[in-house]
Amino acid sequence: MVDTGASYLTLPSAWKKRLGDLKKIEDVEVEMGTGEIRKAEIYAAVSIKVANFREVVSEVLFIDMEKNEDREYEPLVGYLVLEAIPVAVDMLGHRLVKVRALDLK
Repeated sequence: MVDTGASYLTLPSAWKKRLGDLKKIEDVEVEMGTGEIRKAEIYAAVSIKVANFREVVSEVLFIDMEKNEDREYEPLVGYLVLEAIPVAVDMLGHRLVKVRALDLK
């Protein structure tokens, strides 16, 4: 799920071991959309590939997540990853689109 209000790629803590030996940067507190404050962990140097866009390397945030009604986790792709790729959210088409030019203004 893409969430332009979230900053990091946010993954369930249950996936940490599956991604190998990652370097932990720090423990943080995060504010959820509901206003709830929760504990999370930031890890460094994860390779991220979203759909058919170019691969980027970025920090990742792990947090305890509940599975959805389909018994699956819903990771969040935040704006730091979207800007690094770079892609934009097409709100009408409900898709990601490649940015024509990088914004250096």
